[in-house]
Amino acid sequence: MTWDWNAVGDFMPHFWDGLLITLQALALGSVISFVLGLVWALLMRTPTRWVRWPVGVVTEFVRNTPLLVQLFFLFYVLPEWNITFSALTTGVVAIGLHYSTYTMQVYRAGIEGVPVGQWEAATALSLPVRRTWAAVILPQAVRRVVPALGNYVIAMLKDTPMLMTITVLEMLGEARLYSQQHFQFTEPLTVIGVAFILISYPASLLLRALERRLVR
Repeated sequence: MTWDWNAVGDFMPHFWDGLLITLQALALGSVISFVLGLVWALLMRTPTRWVRWPVGVVTEFVRNTPLLVQLFFLFYVLPEWNITFSALTTGVVAIGLHYSTYTMQVYRAGIEGVPVGQWEAATALSLPVRRTWAAVILPQAVRRVVPALGNYVIAMLKDTPMLMTITVLEMLGEARLYSQQHFQFTEPLTVIGVAFILISYPASLLLRALERRLVR
């Protein structure tokens, strides 16, 4: 087996297209997971059992079923109910929804980690509930959980190749298509593997540095 640099050069335009889709899916999926995860966490703290129970059932179901099954359900089953989205939109929603059930637990830990004295001080100052959360609790909770949320971003990056199964041509999808068309697998798949390392490893180092800074 010989390494074919010409194949690498031919594949690179496809790689950049796939990288753009990968980063787009990652960014939008992260936003959905962060926002929806916070919503889940706040709803789970409501005193009303009829709110907590359905949220708990939904999040447990999503967290305990494979992301691949959820992708297939949204992409192949919903159209039978006349609910249709593009492949990329379906992938973004699936990733965001799936990981929101994990970020929910991160937010819950951050909220529970806020010292009791902060809650008591807000009560003593007669702060409205909304202001207590917005100005006192959430800023402290989010600061504590930023590194953990970053770890889930890296996990989402590693799961983006699953979007290939619903026809989204992210990085691995582009590599697979190129390989099948040109019967060259080594070069494109190696490029994809290196790309994931070059993205995820520096990101993990950055998260460690951020964690050390935040815990000071």
